[in-house]
Amino acid sequence: MELSNKTARELWLEVKANPNRARFGYGKKAVLVNIDFQCAYTRPDEFKTAYETDPRQIEYVNALAKGFRKLGWPVVWTHVAYVDSAEDAGVWGTRTNTPDSLQNIKHGSRRAEFDERCEVQRGTDLIYCKRMPSPFFETPLQSLLVWHQCDTVVITGGSTSGCVRAGAVDSLTRGYRTIVPEQCVADKHESYHFANLTDLMLKYADVVDVNETLGWLDKTAAAL
Repeated sequence: MELSNKTARELWLEVKANPNRARFGYGKKAVLVNIDFQCAYTRPDEFKTAYETDPRQIEYVNALAKGFRKLGWPVVWTHVAYVDSAEDAGVWGTRTNTPDSLQNIKHGSRRAEFDERCEVQRGTDLIYCKRMPSPFFETPLQSLLVWHQCDTVVITGGSTSGCVRAGAVDSLTRGYRTIVPEQCVADKHESYHFANLTDLMLKYADVVDVNETLGWLDKTAAAL
């Protein structure tokens, strides 16, 4: 194992700066998967479990969603919520049992609500309740991608080290080109965030500047 005194941020910046890094690239049609933009994870002013990395994260995600809708491509928002007994959290909900614990995000609670800053278009966007890290696990996401004949998955949300990573791994495993706009993902601590951006870039996804993805959407729309 290689040893280093560099921080996770420094290692990420080295990987990011490599002009020769291989890319999966964009395909012909994509789905936007916005993971868990709910108050439990986006409102540090209300909840200890929340976090913020780029203060413009939700603004960028809203811009991506507009671009996807303009193309008629699917926009998915996921959130986590459990029944009162928390039995649908399974073993994941057994490590702690405090008001801040995962399994105590209940349906209809403030913690389960989407952040008001998110421009969710109910009735056209897809909203999935997921109970485990990956947005693919026991949700209709795979069927949606087949129906829309998507070959690319753009992932935003949180956390970088948790559900975003799990979604990217599952996306690649299913054969999709996977794109993670850097400014659109967040985590509780910079070490987790940057270490996982590095892993994602080296193994599972293209981690890109959000403006690159927005530009791709504009170029695709202009070509129609």
